[in-house]
Amino acid sequence: MHNDNAHILIVEDDFASRSLLTSYLEQAGYQVSETDRADDLVSRVEQEHISLVLLDINLPGKDGLTLTRELRAVSKVGIILVTSSGDEIDRIVGLELGADDYVTKPFNPRELMVRAKNLLWRVQDSQQANPQRQPMWHFEGWTLDSSKRLLNAPDQRSERLPEGEFKLFQALISAAGTVLSRDQLMDAIHDREWTPNDRSVDVLIGRLRRKLRDNPADPHFILTAHGAGYMFAGELD
Repeated sequence: MHNDNAHILIVEDDFASRSLLTSYLEQAGYQVSETDRADDLVSRVEQEHISLVLLDINLPGKDGLTLTRELRAVSKVGIILVTSSGDEIDRIVGLELGADDYVTKPFNPRELMVRAKNLLWRVQDSQQANPQRQPMWHFEGWTLDSSKRLLNAPDQRSERLPEGEFKLFQALISAAGTVLSRDQLMDAIHDREWTPNDRSVDVLIGRLRRKLRDNPADPHFILTAHGAGYMFAGELD
């Protein structure tokens, strides 16, 4: 993605963190807006054509989780949550609400910038991808359109999968019938170092099962191989 096409909004009430992020992203050539609170975030994203939101979880007024839920209900904008090191539950909830990624304070600005750049590229790539280059998966009346990250149900309802869910599901469906370990799945969904107790995979599996209308007690599409990982067991057309 060309930098001058990307408008990044930083929502952060800590002045030092906000200034640091703004400086790094502007030096990289991005158009950057900043605010210390964003109760009007949904309308602002639409009106200012925001491509990516860096969103602090702990904000005055509406917190980052509330804003993530409101924004994801109406927008496909990229969302990276900025959290404190002790906010593991909040990070999990943030992923459940549709955030694409998260970073933990204190963060390395260069690392964050690389992840922001990658997410911007993937958001644009999902919009402009050549369908012949991106596979369309068909299974038991469902389709996964990788060019648009759309999951289409047999009743014609469709839903765009957030980044983490899409990458996890694509990894599973690409290796249908094969058990993938948590480590393999973590490598598939994260462009960064991860910790052994990171529960992102389990959270995303739960979200995918709900969208696939899978009974978690007796799943049909995504099976749990206890102690080993997960496997896609659907029948591909």
